[in-house]
Amino acid sequence: MSRPDLNLLVTLDVLLAEGSVAKAARRLRLSPSAMSRALARLRETTGDPLLVRAGRGLVPTPRAIELGAEVGRLVTEAEAVLRPAQRLDLARLDRSFTLRNSDGFVENFGPALLARVAEEAPGVQLRFVPKPDKDSGPMRGGTVDLETGVVGGSTGPEIRTQALFRDRFVGVARAGHPLSEGRITAARFAAGRHILISRRGLDRGPVDDALERAGLTRKVTTVVGGFAEALALARGSDLIATVPERYTGTLREGLFTFTLPVKLAALTISLLWHPRLDADPAHRWLRGLVKEVCRLSSPSFHQDEEPLP
Repeated sequence: MSRPDLNLLVTLDVLLAEGSVAKAARRLRLSPSAMSRALARLRETTGDPLLVRAGRGLVPTPRAIELGAEVGRLVTEAEAVLRPAQRLDLARLDRSFTLRNSDGFVENFGPALLARVAEEAPGVQLRFVPKPDKDSGPMRGGTVDLETGVVGGSTGPEIRTQALFRDRFVGVARAGHPLSEGRITAARFAAGRHILISRRGLDRGPVDDALERAGLTRKVTTVVGGFAEALALARGSDLIATVPERYTGTLREGLFTFTLPVKLAALTISLLWHPRLDADPAHRWLRGLVKEVCRLSSPSFHQDEEPLP
């Protein structure tokens, strides 16, 4: 039995990342015809078409998606083996990292993270960019180095993840809101005017599902795309917002925060990054720093929760 050509692993990794024969060819500095021949060899070797045409582009088959995470790991580990060992010198590190986060992360964790970076690696610059969706494309393309958020169905199968902390949803209203006096029942909560947070513009969310199970409905007065917008509206009106507790700690200062009278599933906020950066010493340092800052900046765990490893 002939030994497989391990160079095909690199080719497959780039093809899956780019989703285009022409783009993959440019990235590997090959001619389009050479890349087409390599794809033909991959199809013959795996017994699967791997990438099939959809309109003007190519989409991966289920087998390609299954292989994607494993191939990315193998290529990254092989590159790490062949890379000369270098000791990370933080004092001399001159590098910029782009972090993509939902509103609330910079306000809550940014100051402490920047202080630690300035202390340990003064030549490092952090660039914070907004996170309008859960698309893994920016990480695949290399425009985003690190991301925080909830791992979802649209997260790429090859993306590495590491849990940061657990969070829960809480209700928020202005100081002096009628809900700030007396016991907050599900009926009182549902009777208020609400803000729905949906980046996709949906007209209902988990709160509506929980109220429906209790035989109640609420009136959604407005829909916004982020936590900061929702809390700004709640601060200046009688509207009620429902937001993650820890992720919005600083944004909620001066507002009335209360435990929801309906049960919602807890959230796990995670770090996400592309496997090409998995073994990079500087990136590993940054990941560890973010995890430590989030641990130290977050309040203690709720009594019904287990700490994250």
